[in-house]
Amino acid sequence: MAIRLYGAQTGNSRRAAIALEEAGISYSVSRVDLRAGEHKTAAFRELNPRGLVPIMVEEGKAGTGLVVTQSNAIMFYAASRSRERLTPDPGQEVALFFDRLFYFITEVIAPNGSAFALTQQGNEPGAQFLAARSIEALVQAEPFLVDAPYIAGDRFTLADIAAYTCAFAVRQDLDWSELPLLRAWYARISARPGVVRGMAAF
Repeated sequence: MAIRLYGAQTGNSRRAAIALEEAGISYSVSRVDLRAGEHKTAAFRELNPRGLVPIMVEEGKAGTGLVVTQSNAIMFYAASRSRERLTPDPGQEVALFFDRLFYFITEVIAPNGSAFALTQQGNEPGAQFLAARSIEALVQAEPFLVDAPYIAGDRFTLADIAAYTCAFAVRQDLDWSELPLLRAWYARISARPGVVRGMAAF
């Protein structure tokens, strides 16, 4: 079944693309020009009434299909079809995986998204406060890598994808000299072919 990923140069879109690439899933890309308002068209809102990216469409038989509009849901969809698992095997590592993944979703991604919304509303002090909290939470993830090469242990997982897109977005605002473990991890993730292709998608 054909898969099409609609997205733009956003962390959410890139997370979805990287997950599909790392899972070895074939898909096509439709780049959405947010500045031109392509996400506000009637055709786009038929796929997602909220007018947000990414959107993954999997075409089914007889015109039916699956439409997924949440980046984290797309990541787990990719993991469920992955040739090399993007989630850990059952056991204690599963709890650690979810702990680290949701750390980035709630402590790093969420405040950063809220900061963007406040900027659009003209609340710059509030936006700066939340952006600083997001970066602080990212910096505090340095100890995650003390005993393992990846965010949630010895294997590359969805947690690394979430963390990487966060770090990429603020890479120029980080003092990498103070973050040797995150710096080495960031370089390692940046060199993965699936990550390179996923980042290039949008």
